[in-house]
Amino acid sequence: MESLARRVDFYFINIQLGESNREQYPMDKYLRANRDMWNRLAPIHAASDFYENEAFLESQCTLDPIEVEEVGEVKGKSLLHLQCHFGQDTLSWARRGAKVTGVDFSGEAIKIAKALSHKINVPAKFVCADLNSLPRKLSGKFDFVFTSGGVLTWLPELDSWGKIIRRYLKPGGFFYIREFHPFAYTFDDREHITRPEICQPYFRTDQPLQFENSGSYADRTADHQSTSYEWPHSLAEIFGALIDAGLKIEFFHEFPFTSYQAFPFLKKDPNGRWRWPENPGWLPLMFSLKATLEPGRKA
Repeated sequence: MESLARRVDFYFINIQLGESNREQYPMDKYLRANRDMWNRLAPIHAASDFYENEAFLESQCTLDPIEVEEVGEVKGKSLLHLQCHFGQDTLSWARRGAKVTGVDFSGEAIKIAKALSHKINVPAKFVCADLNSLPRKLSGKFDFVFTSGGVLTWLPELDSWGKIIRRYLKPGGFFYIREFHPFAYTFDDREHITRPEICQPYFRTDQPLQFENSGSYADRTADHQSTSYEWPHSLAEIFGALIDAGLKIEFFHEFPFTSYQAFPFLKKDPNGRWRWPENPGWLPLMFSLKATLEPGRKA
């Protein structure tokens, strides 16, 4: 998923926690709305220039160079890719020799992923499940768990996320994430914005943020209208979820660039990275993190 820039006419959901409102706005309403949105977006994204699916079919690797360098050799290793969208990155790891399993809560995305796997003749397993239901649908353990590119904001809380990662790691295995920096999620991304402006919270809120979306980050002209619900997660929350799950942080890197034009004030540099040109080294726009489950630790 690449979903940093997708905000249109945002506002906080302001809900009192009385019983009537609990019935009217249960958590599954938010998650169901998000799943319905991603089901509609999956075919739009697969057909978009943003994802360059034709080039992918011709063997283009869709992984970010940071991911390839920091994860290293994967040949023969088992990989669990959480929140895999329609599977391009999962299959890119498979092309590099990993034995891959991709998971996403969008049934339409999983259908496309399976079709891609068949079309390029690259073996892969794809499972349709949200993270909480995954243990009922997938067994086994993996050499590494991977996720990247605009995924954490769709999770209501990260404690369960950390436990799922640990649940599927072999002792000595590792988790790796390359993600958009949570500080960057505080910026306004409307088309008229010419410099960074903070308009959203950095820390997690009790209720999700609600967004009215038109088009998609992959195709801003797409005939698509939706309401989505998202949750900000600070670095402390991300680190805490992994540490509390029993993982050891091996490294954490921050980058003053991102992988695409997530905000209108970003400009592409000679290396194809998107930065704030006025102060190209000032803003944390992406991060990467690796955490291991040390041998001897049991789930």
